[in-house]
Amino acid sequence: MAGIAITRRELTATELRAAAGKTKDSRGARRMLAIALVLEGVGRTTAAQTCGMDRQTLRDSVHRYNAEGISGLVNRIVPHRPRRLTPEQLAALAAWVEAGPDPVRDGVVRWRRRDLQHRIKAEFGVVRHERSVGKQLAALGFRRLSVRPQHPKSDPAAQEAFKKNSPKR
Repeated sequence: MAGIAITRRELTATELRAAAGKTKDSRGARRMLAIALVLEGVGRTTAAQTCGMDRQTLRDSVHRYNAEGISGLVNRIVPHRPRRLTPEQLAALAAWVEAGPDPVRDGVVRWRRRDLQHRIKAEFGVVRHERSVGKQLAALGFRRLSVRPQHPKSDPAAQEAFKKNSPKR
């Protein structure tokens, strides 16, 4: 059973090896070396195993080489998915964290990731996982450390008076 024929013949196996040595893309270099082995007459299974890939991967590489030449063997840059929160929304999130929650509106005395997750969904209509909210906070420069929460109806003067009047041990 014969494999897919390599129809491009402008580069020899030696030239493919030289191109593999010059490229900075290691996966592309492995594809070039595997095709060079096939051009030299090595079996497809052996060529694929020698270069650390499956026969199917080598077959796909041969298709790409036949269609696009050596440029088809290098890794393609895949664009990243756009961010779910815009820079303006990120600035608003940072402002919320800096200001702290409003106990009346938010129903909490300190922010948790879950609370911010619900607020982001309510304000922006963007659903984020709780862990993603934590990663976003870390990217904004916030750390997990937080001050001890204080009850909204606490009286600092009464607390100080209690400290001063407490008997010493």
